[in-house]
Amino acid sequence: PTVIFSHPPIGTIGISEDEAKQQYGEDDIQVYQSSFVNSFYGVRDPNGPPKPKTYMKLICVKSENEKIVGLHMIGMGCDEMLQGFGVAIKMGATKADFDSCVAIHPTSS
Repeated sequence: PTVIFSHPPIGTIGISEDEAKQQYGEDDIQVYQSSFVNSFYGVRDPNGPPKPKTYMKLICVKSENEKIVGLHMIGMGCDEMLQGFGVAIKMGATKADFDSCVAIHPTSS
């Protein structure tokens, strides 16, 4: 795993979407993307300035039960979350494994 301790932090593990397409073929890759406002900003004035978002991308191999081969994220808390994701991905986690868990991180769950 790699983290850039910037503002906002950036975290990445595994291969990029382009690398996955080259390695496994474009038809065998499934990419999931999500963006959301962290819970940390939930109490902000809704009429105030825009709330910062966190962006996440999960890259999976369809033919291997959607095994996760890449995870990339930017936003508050990504630096702290990456370690847990890193362990899971190194152990061969699949998208279904991630779907069966509830995140406990207080700012980006």
